[in-house]
Amino acid sequence: SQGPSVRDRLKAALKSQGWVLNGSQFMRPLSNVEINSVNSFTALSALYVEQEQSFQDLEGLLSTRNMEVSRRGSYFRVKIAFSGILQGDFGRSFTYNEDALEVITQKFPISIYFGLIGYLATWLICIPLGIGKAVHHRGLFDTSTSLLVFLGYATPGFVACLLLLVLLGGGSYWNLVPLGGFRSEGWETWWQQGQYWTCIKDQIHHTLVPMFGYLVGSFASMTVLMKNSLLENFGADYVRTAFAKGLPERRVIYVHALRNSLIPITSGIGHFLGIIFAGSFLIEKVCNIPGMGLLGYESVIRRDYPIILATVVFGVLIRLTGNILSDFIWAAIDPRIRFK
Repeated sequence: SQGPSVRDRLKAALKSQGWVLNGSQFMRPLSNVEINSVNSFTALSALYVEQEQSFQDLEGLLSTRNMEVSRRGSYFRVKIAFSGILQGDFGRSFTYNEDALEVITQKFPISIYFGLIGYLATWLICIPLGIGKAVHHRGLFDTSTSLLVFLGYATPGFVACLLLLVLLGGGSYWNLVPLGGFRSEGWETWWQQGQYWTCIKDQIHHTLVPMFGYLVGSFASMTVLMKNSLLENFGADYVRTAFAKGLPERRVIYVHALRNSLIPITSGIGHFLGIIFAGSFLIEKVCNIPGMGLLGYESVIRRDYPIILATVVFGVLIRLTGNILSDFIWAAIDPRIRFK
C-alpha cells in the first residue's frame, strides 16, 4: 500500500472480486440478500468479520498475477520506509491516509506543550522541596512532606487523573474542570475574534488535570534524588571546610553544595525528556488528549507501521537531544568538566 500506482492496482484487483481496500483493511460490503436474510446485529457482525479478513484469506479470490503485484508493493513499502528515514520519509499512514511525518507533526506540539510545562514545573517544585528536606533532615518538614513523596510513588498518573475527574469534573461532586480534551471546541473562534484572555483561561482549564497526572511520578523521584544527592554532599570535605572558614550556611548550601548535587539530576535529562515528551497513553486516553503517547499506542494496535517507525525515530532523537543538553549543563555546573 505504498505509492499511488501499487495501491490503485491493488484496489482494482480487489474491486474485480467485490472487495474494497479501506485504509489498511480489506472489506467486502454485504449484499442485499445477506442484509435481508438476517437481522441488523448479525449483519453488522458479519461485516466486522469480513473486515478483519487477513491478507492470506484473499489469496483464493485474487489471481496469481494480482497477488504478486500486491506482494511486491508490500515488500517495496518496507524497503522505502527504512531507506527514507534519513530524508524524513516514513511512508504513508494506513489509518489516516496521510504522510506519517505530517501526522506526527500534528500531534507533536501537544506533547511539547505538556512536556515543557511539566518538566519546568517539576524542577521548580522538586528542587526547592528536595533542598528543604535535606536541610531539615529528620525534622518536622521532612517527615510531613515524605507522606506526599510516598503517595507520589504509589499513585500512577492515570489513577490520579481519574480521581480528579470523578471529584472535580462532570458535576457529580463539583464541576470545576472539564472531563477531557486539549481545548474547547470554540477555541479557534475565540482566538480569531481576539478573545485571547478567554483562550488562555480555557487552555489552563484543560491543562490542570493531565498536568497533575504527569507530575505525580516525576515529582516523587526527582525530590528524593535531590535530597539524597544534597545529603551526600553535606558530608563532603569541601562543605566542612567551607563551614570551618565561617561562610554563611546559605552560601555553603546554595553556592557550593547545590552545584555538585545537581549533577545526578542533569545527567538524567535525556531520560526524563524522552519519557515526558513521548507522553503517557494512559493519561492521554483518560483525559482524551490527542498526543504522541496515544498516537503511538493506537498505531501499534492498528499495525500502522509508518506511524510506529516515525514515533520510534522521534523518541530516539528527543532522547539524544536531551543527553547532549545534559552534557552542556553538566559542564556549566561542574568546574572539573570543560569542553575543548
